[in-house]
Amino acid sequence: MSSFIVNITVDCADPERVARFWAAVTGWPATREWGDESGDEYAVTPAAGGPRLYFVPVPEPKTAKNRVHLDVAPGDRGQDEEIARLTAIGASVVSDRRPDIGWVIMSDPGGNEFCVEPDGVHPAT
Repeated sequence: MSSFIVNITVDCADPERVARFWAAVTGWPATREWGDESGDEYAVTPAAGGPRLYFVPVPEPKTAKNRVHLDVAPGDRGQDEEIARLTAIGASVVSDRRPDIGWVIMSDPGGNEFCVEPDGVHPAT
């Protein structure tokens, strides 16, 4: 018997804004899932199944580096083009590690770090 991952959950001050950013990154739809007086929660769900990205409101600001982060690989474009696209939709470059190890550390509109992998890196099939 084993468990399976349902959500990769991200705490943020503005879940709708961060979910819409990740929907634009992935091409997956963002939907409001739940809400109460503390705020609304949003999911970004892949069409083919698998874990969804889930964004929940928290009152405290981000204060340290993420212990878990996402790595993204450009699908049909080069790394430079993908970084430009992500910057245009709200990401910012934190650290460019291309000369040393190949990836670029970026942050989403909520300040959560993620990495953009070099060209040619694709998930295992």
